[in-house]
Amino acid sequence: MADVLSQAQIDALLNAVRSGDKDLEQSSENQEKKYQKYDFSSPRKFTKDRIKMLNGIFDNYSRVIGSRLNGRLRSTCEITVESIEEQRYYEFSNALTEGDVLGLIDVGLKDQVQETPAMLFISTTTALSMMDRMLGGEGTVDDELDSDYSYTDLELKLFEDLAQDIVKVMGRSWENYVPISFIYSRTEVNPTLNQVIGLDETVVIVDLKMQFPNLSGRMSICLPGEVLTNIFAEISRENPIRKVAAEDKSEEIFDKLRDSKLEIIAELPSTQLSLSDIYHLNVGDVIDLGQPKETPVFLEIGGYHWFTGKMGTHKKNMAVKIDEVCYQLEQRSE
Repeated sequence: MADVLSQAQIDALLNAVRSGDKDLEQSSENQEKKYQKYDFSSPRKFTKDRIKMLNGIFDNYSRVIGSRLNGRLRSTCEITVESIEEQRYYEFSNALTEGDVLGLIDVGLKDQVQETPAMLFISTTTALSMMDRMLGGEGTVDDELDSDYSYTDLELKLFEDLAQDIVKVMGRSWENYVPISFIYSRTEVNPTLNQVIGLDETVVIVDLKMQFPNLSGRMSICLPGEVLTNIFAEISRENPIRKVAAEDKSEEIFDKLRDSKLEIIAELPSTQLSLSDIYHLNVGDVIDLGQPKETPVFLEIGGYHWFTGKMGTHKKNMAVKIDEVCYQLEQRSE
């Protein structure tokens, strides 16, 4: 039930608007602000770090296939990662039509082919334009192409040949993490009738934007959640080996850095002087810093306060005795 304002509340609201203390337009904007709802019944399976890793992998992959397509299609093709999102398979499947074509990809991990294949989708207009360029054309596609357009047998063969070339280099982008092979398996016509995996299964959709001189298209790669889970588990198992190797190399690096020179600045407390006082300063004058002589000084390294200490002498030289470390790990990560 909606709240009912009293006459006094209405008068107070009108007075606030007249005086400028309250902006009704701003209030309506704040009320219309929407937030994305989190589904607790189906929590996210992959963390932001995993999605970020995939973003780097496919960003590298987009550059690789971009250079290959430039040579094969005799045209400039710019491919960029548009989005990487974790979804349910039905969200990917519902976006397909009866005339679309889906390529299935066998994923090999540690010489073992995963049960669930990955999927490759290229929008119909983009695929037809690429086929036209393969046959020597300019990549021109009819603007009035029907949404339910069906591929001919020749176009299906060209699509398969093109998809095989795109898929076979996909494993190169994973080499820094784990050896994986991607092999084009088969082509599915009318994917709406062929459910490769369960509709509620978790998948990660990688959307790539393909920009040609006369056309802008889209290519999507659907990675099953079960396959990615196995891949990430294998990467995690290899991490201890990499950690030991990194520690060995870091010790070797530190051995070479120990003899290097590093500038350390002892910073005294600060004060303010007027320009006339500075103008009349002479040799022997004393500047009062407004701090007791026991006040610690900061030792600055690389623009950060690393230590605090006390001024003194050592073997007739000015020196600073270190009291405590003040540089925190939180600052180091900033």
